[in-house]
Amino acid sequence: MTKHLFQIERLKERLSDAVLGADQAIFELVAALLAGGHVLIEGAPGIGKTTLVKTLAGAISGDFRRVQFTPDLIPSDLLGYSLYRQNNNRFQFTPGPVFTNFLLADEINRTSPRIQSALLECMNEGQVTVDGETHQLPAMFQVIATQNNRYHSGTFALPEPQLDRFLISIEMRLPDSLTQGAVLKRHSHDRIHDAELKGQPVVPIEEVLEWRKEVRRLPVADEIFEYIVRLCDGVRKHRDLDGEISNRGSIALMRTAQAIAALNGNDGVFPEDVKRAFTPVISHRVTLSTDHSEGRGSAEEKRRIREILEQIRETIEVD
Repeated sequence: MTKHLFQIERLKERLSDAVLGADQAIFELVAALLAGGHVLIEGAPGIGKTTLVKTLAGAISGDFRRVQFTPDLIPSDLLGYSLYRQNNNRFQFTPGPVFTNFLLADEINRTSPRIQSALLECMNEGQVTVDGETHQLPAMFQVIATQNNRYHSGTFALPEPQLDRFLISIEMRLPDSLTQGAVLKRHSHDRIHDAELKGQPVVPIEEVLEWRKEVRRLPVADEIFEYIVRLCDGVRKHRDLDGEISNRGSIALMRTAQAIAALNGNDGVFPEDVKRAFTPVISHRVTLSTDHSEGRGSAEEKRRIREILEQIRETIEVD
C-alpha cells in the first residue's frame, strides 16, 4: 500500500478542506472506503455530514446518487421498477438510484422500516431483486448513510439486521471555537464548498478497487485473530451492554483494522490498529442493557456506549 499513500493523502486533504475540523471522521471514512464497507454517519444537524459524503464522491471518478429519505418513500423509488413496453411486448427494468457507486442515504432514519429493509439485499449481496428478477449492482457500491442523533421526532429506529450491515458508525461533532471561526470566515467570502463543487476527481475508481484488494492482502497474525475474538467476547459478556456481536461484526473489526494498518503504512495489522477500529465498528451494534438504558438511540446512550467500549478496549490486551 505504500505506493498509494500519496493519493490517499490527497483524498484526505480534499475532505479536510471541505469540512474543517473533522479529521477523525475523515480518517474513519477513508478507512471504510479502503475496507469496502458501508458507513453510518451520526451527528447533530448542520455539522457537515452530507458535505463530507458529497466531497468524497466528487473526489473519486465514479457515479454518485443522493436519496433524501422521507416517510413517503416507496421501494421502487430506491430500487427501480419494471414497466411493460407494448412495442416489444415485454417488461423493461428501470434502475433506481441504488445502481451507483456511492449512494448517499440522507437522514436514513426518517423513512419507514419497509424502505430501510429494502436496502438489506443491496448492502449485503450487492444486488437488487425486483419482480423475481435479480440485477447486479456495480462492483464498487457503497452506502453512506447520515442520521441525526439529536432529534427523534418523526424518525424510525434502524432495525438491528440493517445496523449490522454497516461496517462502521462515525460520530461527527461540532469543532472547537477556533475552527468554527474559520468556517465563518470561509462563508463570509462566499467560498462555500469550493473544494466540493469545483475540485476534479483525484482518484480513479479503478484504483480504489485496487486499494481494497491490497488491504485484504495485509497479513493478520494468529495473536491478532485471538485478540479480536476476546474483544468481541468482552462486549458480549459486559453486564451493561445488550447485543450479540455476530461473525459479521468480528470480520468487520478485522477488515477495518487492516484498512487502518494500510493508512498507517504498516506491513501487517498491529494491536493498535485493532484498538483504533474497535469503537467505530462496534458502537452501533450494541445498546445499553434495560437496567442502564439512557433512552434508546439518544446521544447520551451512544456517549455511554462509547465510554464502555473504551473501557473494554483498555482492559483486554494481546496475549
